[in-house]
Amino acid sequence: MENNRYDVIVIGGGPAGLAAAEAAYREGAGRILILERDNTLGGILNQCIHNGFGLHYFKEELTGPEYAGRFIELVKKTNVEVKTDTMVLAVTPEKKVHAVNSQDGYIVLEAASVVLCMGCRERTRGAISIPGARPAGVFTAGAAQRYLNIEGYMVGKRVVILGSGDIGLIMARRMTLEGAKVLACVELMPYSGGLTRNIVQCLNDFDIPLYLSHTVTKIEGDGRVSGVVVQKVDERRRPIPGTEMHFDCDTLLLSVGLIPENELSNGAGVDMDRRHSGPMVYENMETSVPGIFAAGNVVHVHDLVDFVTGESQRAGAAAARFAKNGPAPEGRIIEVENGDGVSYTVPGKIRLANVEKNVGIFFRVNRVCGASTILVTSGGEKIASFRREHLAPGEMEQINVPKVLLEKADGTITVSVEEA
Repeated sequence: MENNRYDVIVIGGGPAGLAAAEAAYREGAGRILILERDNTLGGILNQCIHNGFGLHYFKEELTGPEYAGRFIELVKKTNVEVKTDTMVLAVTPEKKVHAVNSQDGYIVLEAASVVLCMGCRERTRGAISIPGARPAGVFTAGAAQRYLNIEGYMVGKRVVILGSGDIGLIMARRMTLEGAKVLACVELMPYSGGLTRNIVQCLNDFDIPLYLSHTVTKIEGDGRVSGVVVQKVDERRRPIPGTEMHFDCDTLLLSVGLIPENELSNGAGVDMDRRHSGPMVYENMETSVPGIFAAGNVVHVHDLVDFVTGESQRAGAAAARFAKNGPAPEGRIIEVENGDGVSYTVPGKIRLANVEKNVGIFFRVNRVCGASTILVTSGGEKIASFRREHLAPGEMEQINVPKVLLEKADGTITVSVEEA
C-alpha cells in the first residue's frame, strides 16, 4: 500500500485542482496526485475558447485553454503526479480515495490531506419544470458550448436562450458568430445573472434583446423544437396572462444556474452550507472533516477563474501544511452570517488562531444596489465597513477584514449591505 500513499490528493484537474496542486508543491508537500475524470487536464476551460480570462491573475487577457495551459505547464515543472481518465467513486472521512480507471482498475489511495475541486454542473430542464413537449433541441448552454467548441457540431439555427448567466450570454455571441440567429435572451429575475461586460459584449453588441422578468412557459415541437412561448412574470415570478410572445425557433438553450458537484463531499461526511449548496469551509478552505479541503466552484459558483485560482491556492497550501504539521490550531471560532442584502458568505467559520493578518470574505448580494456600504457587525456593533459604487447578484464581491477587528467580535459576525 506504500505506493498508494500520498501527502495531498487533489480531486479534479480543472483550474481549481491545478492551482491547488501547484500551491501544495510550493508549500513543500511530498507526494501529490491529481485525479481527473476527463482525458486531459484543464476542466471546463478547454471549451471556453473566448477571451477575458487572466486579467486579475496574469494581468493579460487570455482564452480559457490558454489560461489552463499556463497552469498545466506550471504543474509539469513540479513532481505532481497526474491520473487522467480516472473516476473517483468515493472519499471517506479517513481520507481514503476510491477510484477506477482502465489502466489500474479499482484502486484505493490514502492521503494525509484531500482537496475537493470537482467544480459544478448545470441545472437542467428537469430542475426548472418547463411545461410543453419534450422534443430534441433543448440544451444546457454548457452542453451546447462543448458541442460547438470541442466536438464541432452546430446545435441550431434559430435560438432562444433562457437565463442570463455568463455561459448563456457567451453562447448568444458564439452562436451568432457561427451564423445562427439568436432571437432573444429571456431572464426570470428583474436583473441579469451575468457580468455587465458580458451583457454589453454578447447581447448589446449583436442587438440581441434581453427580456427581464420573463420566462419560457411552453416548449412546442414534434421531434424537434419548433417554437417557444415566453411570458412576463409578476413580482412573485408567476406568468401574467395576456403577455404571451411566440418565437419560432429550433433550439432552446438553458442558462439557469449552476450547482456545486458535491456527491463526493456528502460521502466524505462534510458539513454542507445550505446558503451556497457547497461545503461549509473555514478561513483556509478546510471543511468540517479535518484534512479535507474544498475550493473553487465545488464550494460556491465563481464568475472569474482568477478568483478560483486564488481560493484554490489557499486550499492547496493549507492541505500541504496539514500533511506536514497536522491540524490547524482551534482556539476561538467566529461564525460568519449573511445579513440584509447578502445571500451567503465564504468562509462560514473563522478560526482566529489560524489567521495571520486578515481574512478575505467572499459573498454575493441578492439584489442590484447602487452606492452602498458593506457592513460587518457583531452583537449589533459595527466592526468594519466598505464602500461600493455598485453591487449586483451576478458579480461576486470580496472584502478583507483585519484580524485586529475580528478579535472584537462576540463569536458571530454578520455581513450586510446598506444602500445609500
